Amino acid sequence: MSSQRAPQGKLNSLRVRLILSALLLILLLLPTIGVALNNAFKQQVMTNVREQLSAYLYSVLAVAEMDDGKLYMPEALLENQFNVIGSGLYAIIVRQGNNQTDSVRQDNNQTDSVRQDNNPANFEPLWSSNSFLGMKLTAPLPHPKVGRSEFGELMLEQRPHLIYSFSVRFAPGEAQRQSAPVTVHIIKDLDGVAQQLSAFSQHLWSWLFVLMLLLLAIQFAWLVWTLKPLARFREELQQVQRGEAEQLSGHYPNELQAVATQLNTLLSTEQRQRSRYRNALSDLAHSLKTPLAVIQSQKDLSPTSLEQVGQINRTIGHQLKRAQSAAGNAWHLGIKVSQVSDKLLRTLVKIHPGVALSYGKAPEDTQIFYGDQSDLTEMLGNLLDNACKAARSRVTLSITSEQGKLIIWVEDDGAGVSSEQRQTILERGRRADTYEKGHGIGLAIVCDLVQSYQGELTIDSSETLGGAKFILSFPQQFAQ
Repeated sequence: MSSQRAPQGKLNSLRVRLILSALLLILLLLPTIGVALNNAFKQQVMTNVREQLSAYLYSVLAVAEMDDGKLYMPEALLENQFNVIGSGLYAIIVRQGNNQTDSVRQDNNQTDSVRQDNNPANFEPLWSSNSFLGMKLTAPLPHPKVGRSEFGELMLEQRPHLIYSFSVRFAPGEAQRQSAPVTVHIIKDLDGVAQQLSAFSQHLWSWLFVLMLLLLAIQFAWLVWTLKPLARFREELQQVQRGEAEQLSGHYPNELQAVATQLNTLLSTEQRQRSRYRNALSDLAHSLKTPLAVIQSQKDLSPTSLEQVGQINRTIGHQLKRAQSAAGNAWHLGIKVSQVSDKLLRTLVKIHPGVALSYGKAPEDTQIFYGDQSDLTEMLGNLLDNACKAARSRVTLSITSEQGKLIIWVEDDGAGVSSEQRQTILERGRRADTYEKGHGIGLAIVCDLVQSYQGELTIDSSETLGGAKFILSFPQQFAQ
């Protein structure tokens, strides 16, 4: 009486999986591209700054002259920023002192063995540009080997700066001894570079965010367009399940068209087979009822024989009902529960005028029984008829849906069914003494039909009316 249900949850949806994969791709790819572009731009800017400082350095060296160990520089340099105090571009020429230690320094492009003095006081400054006036050097300056350069960062006046250093040795004249090597430092304020990098980063991430939104919109529209045939396929399949259509009528892409064609073939074949089965069983029922009716009309039959003939008639009817049930092929059948229940209530009120038959909880229009209409009529009709026979004055029918199941229960205000009797009256041909003749076969038919639909029939006591409570439960996996 249990059924296997398909895996539930949002991740089981193809639409959700595609959306999540698209979001994951966009949210990972675009930020990665942004970081890569930002780093590439920063590296390019730093390379350009290094080349610019190198050009400034060679322009300083071009006007520097060394005579008898003394450095001569012009009052003003060609680059005007060197002449403006605090301009952010500074030039310093330092003679390498004797109190030095060997060390290894690494810049962005190369690793050089350099000589560095950790105490700025040991440096012998030969010259500084006018832009450096009033400023104090607190950090040690790099001293690359002669003919080598170094590029890095330096804290000057508690602000970050870029520094490009190059060590040279001036060639001696005819009467001069070889002079000590000197290092030319070009220092540039990092604020301008930082502003340039910040502006680029802001524009980059702004445009990437806009691109991300645009890609999300395009991806969503693409998914809607791509999955539209699946949505139409699902809608038409639900129409077939609800009994509103007999076949799938839409035209689908090549991948779905073959499935739709095979389903239509299956539906047509099953409908023809079911029609043949029902016609054959109907003919069989008529051919058997006529001889039985003739036998029952014989006046010389004993009561025992008449009872056995009646039992044969009921058994044939029971087996015919079982054989005609469409439960095994009911996935494409559907009937609104209210159509069957309303009709039964109107009919049984006339048959049992002394019983108040009404809804305890009326069915909704959206509640569908996925099966044959005659099967639902047989099950509800038997339960309601038995309840009216057992009731004193009142019977209620309630229908609801919960946790993926269609729940139907019938309650009466009769004597009820004891726990010992509940299993007994579900056995074929057995009945409780509180019910009238004919109850046993009717409940057996209901039990067989419920089992064929993978449902469940339970008997309980009514909390509201005090009598018996028969509960039908059917899985609704076809509606998912």
